[in-house]
Amino acid sequence: MLGALVLPLASTATASAAPAQAPASMTDPTCSKPGPWTLSTKAITIRAKASVNSQALGILYRGHKFTVHKTSGKWRYITDRTTGVKGWVSAKYVYRPAGMCLD
Repeated sequence: MLGALVLPLASTATASAAPAQAPASMTDPTCSKPGPWTLSTKAITIRAKASVNSQALGILYRGHKFTVHKTSGKWRYITDRTTGVKGWVSAKYVYRPAGMCLD
């Protein structure tokens, strides 16, 4: 005696034209903001002009807080908030890490 074999009907999903929602981390505007300015070396000379031959005004150390006001070519004009010294430093050593958010 053979029994009847019952198979479920396969249903097909229909495609939707609606765009998929991006994860919240991708739409959060704070995720695309770069982090604070960082010094990639232990110390760097702060100069009066944007030139290695310019007068040294002070030294920016890695642990100091500082503000970058503008960039000109390969130089950044900064204020060392720890000492109050203002001047130019090489952009080679001063950067902002890219922002990132993880779910």
